Amino acid sequence: MKIKRVTNKTFVLTAAIGSILIMLMVTVNNIWSVQRTQTATNNAVSAVSSFYLEAMADRRAKTITNLISNNFSQMEKALTVFSDEGIENQDQLREMIGTIKYLLSLNRLALVDEDDIVYTQYTTYTGGSRYDFLSEAKLKDRVISTVFLYGSSTQLCLVIPADGLTMMGKSFKACFVQIDVGDIVKLLAFEEQGRTDFAIYSKNGENLSDTKLGSIILEQNILDVTSKVLSDEEWDELQKNFEKEEAGNLTFKQNDTEETLYYVPIPGTGWQMVVLISESIIHEQIRGVSEQNLSFSIRQIAFTVIVLIVFAAILLLMLRRISSVQLQAEKENSRNFMSMANTDSLTGLRNKHAFSEYETSLDKSIRDKAIENVAVVVCDINGLKHVNDTLGHAAGDKLIKDASVMLCEYFSHGAVFRTGGDEFVIVLKGKGFDTRDEVMDEFNRKVESNISTGDVVVSIGCSTLTEGDEQLNDIFKRADKRMYERKKELKAMGAITRDT
Repeated sequence: MKIKRVTNKTFVLTAAIGSILIMLMVTVNNIWSVQRTQTATNNAVSAVSSFYLEAMADRRAKTITNLISNNFSQMEKALTVFSDEGIENQDQLREMIGTIKYLLSLNRLALVDEDDIVYTQYTTYTGGSRYDFLSEAKLKDRVISTVFLYGSSTQLCLVIPADGLTMMGKSFKACFVQIDVGDIVKLLAFEEQGRTDFAIYSKNGENLSDTKLGSIILEQNILDVTSKVLSDEEWDELQKNFEKEEAGNLTFKQNDTEETLYYVPIPGTGWQMVVLISESIIHEQIRGVSEQNLSFSIRQIAFTVIVLIVFAAILLLMLRRISSVQLQAEKENSRNFMSMANTDSLTGLRNKHAFSEYETSLDKSIRDKAIENVAVVVCDINGLKHVNDTLGHAAGDKLIKDASVMLCEYFSHGAVFRTGGDEFVIVLKGKGFDTRDEVMDEFNRKVESNISTGDVVVSIGCSTLTEGDEQLNDIFKRADKRMYERKKELKAMGAITRDT
């Protein structure tokens, strides 16, 4: 079968057609994506509303719950302080109430004695008729009560029994704090740029926080207002959930305004936290995103066309250079791989693989009688195993590198190879062969002096090419034998060996 050769012209034509197809795909995909986003907007609004409002309502409800829990905890601490102070008169009691209010951040802290007399930092008054939570029937455990004081905003009262507390010759029955609902509203005022409204309601729908809830409910009773805009079934469910302190959500529409609210009970208070958002806001936000996507898509299409034109021009210019650049890169990679294959990663010397190739070349020269003067030096580091076992492999690696530096320094005219963990081979030719005896003597003197200083000790043995040698290994064997003889000599001098 005849295979058609791919020419530069075919390549360019293919690239051009591919670029046009890519541009069409990008254009169609962007237009389809924008239309799909716009179509899905209405479906997304309800889900976004529910998720967003539920998070806002839960967050605010938990804030109030944490506030109540913290106040109860601080009141328990306050009772402990009162019990330990030995207060004998009202002046001392008022002073202590003021101190504790400051230290424990308990605003409007009060104590109640057995006669229902209420003691605060500044005054004393009868509280039996004002606070129904002081009755013995209710005051058996912690009490959370909503109090409507004449001429004042709604108060949240937190009460704990004061069993066993005696001061000024009187028994005290309770300790309580009043938290103004207005202060709670300020604490919760983290609305996001007016996009959500919130209000706190009692079980009967009364607005306790005096905050506006949307454009329909405002500050009015939520049950009264929603009875006019909800179906009977929806309104009955809302009323029952308020009465039973259960969470829920609903959506209603009036005067072309659609609003969604979510309500969640605040445990122990009988309150409902309600948050509301107008869906028109979400529509506007999502529509804005869609319009931004459309504008971005148009710019992206224009940019894609420009890029493709520029790309085509560059492609024509670069096509001629591709082959030569690739060939050069392949040559460079080949050299790098060859270098990595023949280099010892620890010392940077040539490795055993490089020695094998070198040995093969020398074997041919020896058999062809093309070389007369060649010597082999076999080297072995003394005590590497001992260093690895006692000081760790990092110290062993340093010993190997120090030994390689020492060998390269003395045998600078030889070919140095690392052929094993502690083994090196040096091949000497030319000037390295001629000066071998002098260098060997200098090296051995340095090694012997290193024994006493604890520096690098290397055993070496050398042999030269003789009549009858057929390969480099014949020289290597004689040198290896002399190296072991030298190792015994160094051991006798005190050098560390494998058996140390």
